[in-house]
Amino acid sequence: MKLLYKFSLLSLFAVFISCKETPKKTTETAKEVVAENDVIAYPDSWVTSRVAKTKERLNGTEAGKVIWNAMEAHGGLDTWYANGPITFRFNYQPLDGKTPRDSYQTVDTWSNRSVHTSATDSSAKFGWTGEQAWVKAKDSTSFAYDTKFWALTPLWFVGHPFVLSGEGVNLELLDAEKFKDQDYNVIKVTFDAETGDAPDDYYILYVNKETNKIAVMRYIVSYPEYFKDGGHAPEKFTEFVGEQTVDGITMPGGFKTYWTVKDNQPGDYITKIDFTDVSFEKELPKNFFDAPEGAKILE
Repeated sequence: MKLLYKFSLLSLFAVFISCKETPKKTTETAKEVVAENDVIAYPDSWVTSRVAKTKERLNGTEAGKVIWNAMEAHGGLDTWYANGPITFRFNYQPLDGKTPRDSYQTVDTWSNRSVHTSATDSSAKFGWTGEQAWVKAKDSTSFAYDTKFWALTPLWFVGHPFVLSGEGVNLELLDAEKFKDQDYNVIKVTFDAETGDAPDDYYILYVNKETNKIAVMRYIVSYPEYFKDGGHAPEKFTEFVGEQTVDGITMPGGFKTYWTVKDNQPGDYITKIDFTDVSFEKELPKNFFDAPEGAKILE
């Protein structure tokens, strides 16, 4: 469903720009602290700069204003970044007999790196370093799905609206929709042609007009490895079920996915997703997202 390269490269670019704009003394002090503690950390000045640029860019359009207000309603982009990497269990359970995907995962929200650990075998892992996909498992049956594709896909469920802070994202305000007697602003998200490995993906988000929180995500999958001749899967309709607030960030309590049918309504219920064990980590070692010794690097 989601692009592995899209925001990792953009995020690293943002880090580079922010670093250039940080006063030399502050940058050196931050580096010394990171080196001394040997943990993943980003200076407050980097976060402040990145958030300010995102706010300015988003507030330049009506669609962007809706997304910025959603970020504020869900806890704020500054808090999202300042909290550090997010850890959670994502249990994707198709109801049609297709392959389930259940892992504990940690994602660096700043530079979009990830590590997954199988929920049934703690020795089986895979991830994305920001440049390479890797897997370390006893055999090919440990993960009966495309781990490269899945390395960052769950972030595109749990991380809205914050994942829309990068460049290369295009926002369009569509006609309002009503869902379960609530009124929603509707934002379509598309991507620049050079952005990531599946730039034809799109998302359509329902943002509650009263609370500014996201309740629905419609989307397609256009991953070229799945659709070698172009095209995409039929659109899906994902309802955000309940909510949970962790360290100031409000996220869904879980997800229910349907096929989208006539008049943008949910059709058959096809996937149940549990989103649990959520926390933010501020003490991860700097090499946490590196491919471990013995891992297979994926092409």
